[in-house]
Amino acid sequence: MKSSEFNRKWSDLHGGVEVQGVISLWLRISYWIARGLAFVRITPNIVTTVGLLASVAIYQTIYTSQLLALVLFSLICDGVDGSLAIYRGRVSKFGELYDSLADRISEAFWLMGASFVGVPVRWAIAIWVIGATQEYARARLASLGYAEIGIVTPTERPVRAIFVMAVTLSYWLGYEVATNLAIGFVILQIWSFLQVMRMAKSILR
Repeated sequence: MKSSEFNRKWSDLHGGVEVQGVISLWLRISYWIARGLAFVRITPNIVTTVGLLASVAIYQTIYTSQLLALVLFSLICDGVDGSLAIYRGRVSKFGELYDSLADRISEAFWLMGASFVGVPVRWAIAIWVIGATQEYARARLASLGYAEIGIVTPTERPVRAIFVMAVTLSYWLGYEVATNLAIGFVILQIWSFLQVMRMAKSILR
């Protein structure tokens, strides 16, 4: 499969989101990773499982470097599993369900890690709940017969991972800004959720 066809299929699966900017760069990277994994016959669900296990391992982390590495690795796995499914022509409803469940569980462990480096538990829970609610709204739209709504909010899953890595780095550097970053991120998440709901309202009229 050529990269142009890969990009087109990815866009179709994501509500026609235009492949440009950061998305284009990431798809170029994940395309080549997917090619390598396909060559050694790794399946998308194996990649999903490895990413999930990396997130669960956060529970046992004792160093900030470990937390950073595990969050980053699990995020990469999350992006690559879908790319591998597209590349190998193995996109399935079960795979989508498994990936979605793994995402929510992984994010819970990411935010557990964030609580280890200064984010108050109440704000970590708020971040997870708002993010999960946003994704649930999208899932409900799909169950009502609509595809992905084609809107990219400021707090998509990769940005949630970046938030966790940012608070981890700030902790490692000795800056006590985790609470302020968490409050700011919650506000941004609320705005993102409202964007999704506004788009949903326009679709469901």
